[in-house]
Amino acid sequence: MSGHSHSANIAHRKGTVDAKRGKLFSKLCRAIYVSAKNGGGDPDMNLRLRYAIDKARQYSCPKDNIERAVKKGIGELGGENFVEIVYEGYGPAGVAVLCEVLTDNRNRTAGDLRKAFEVCGGNLGASGCVSYLFDYKGLFLVEAKTVVEDRLMEIALEAGADDVKQVDDYFEVTCDAKIFEPVRKALEQHKIATESAEITYIPTTEVALDLEDGKRMLRLRDLLEENEDVQNTYANDTISEELLENL
Repeated sequence: MSGHSHSANIAHRKGTVDAKRGKLFSKLCRAIYVSAKNGGGDPDMNLRLRYAIDKARQYSCPKDNIERAVKKGIGELGGENFVEIVYEGYGPAGVAVLCEVLTDNRNRTAGDLRKAFEVCGGNLGASGCVSYLFDYKGLFLVEAKTVVEDRLMEIALEAGADDVKQVDDYFEVTCDAKIFEPVRKALEQHKIATESAEITYIPTTEVALDLEDGKRMLRLRDLLEENEDVQNTYANDTISEELLENL
């Protein structure tokens, strides 16, 4: 999947929801639980919790699941002890990969991730080995057919966004992570619907893959996606449309 086309990545993720719905809901609720545990159960006072709940709703996570995760986080129900870790490594052809993890067993998770990287021609690396190749940014996707570019740019830049550009059928609005909320509110107030709104890691460089390395990278993404401890995966690979058709 193209590393620079975030709209393509998100469409790919949404396309796999039905097949992996139960595991996805578990991941989303785990993120809600940790957010509530660390910052309280009121999404108006805990922005991280609000983002986690919004993301769960984007994927149609049941309301009962969300409420249960919040109650576990604030101690009203029994809960687990998860730690947050960002693992870094190299995929095939030196692709930079970041994995955001919530786990209750570091040793198990590290072993599982190490194996996934190795079977796909890569390796798990030390902390800091690839994170410098990514910017931590707010990212909003807006369907191009729903808004005039000049209007979107005016609203977004006035709210403090860094850039607005069209990629395929979407406009990508990026901003500093610290002003994600003001930009989100500005788009909402002007009734500009977003396909996705998240704080994410955006690669600053790209690694173009050939057919064989592309196969290995897609396999690595699938293995990481299947791991219940992995919340999000970011990589700087890019695969041409022509190669994607062959994959």
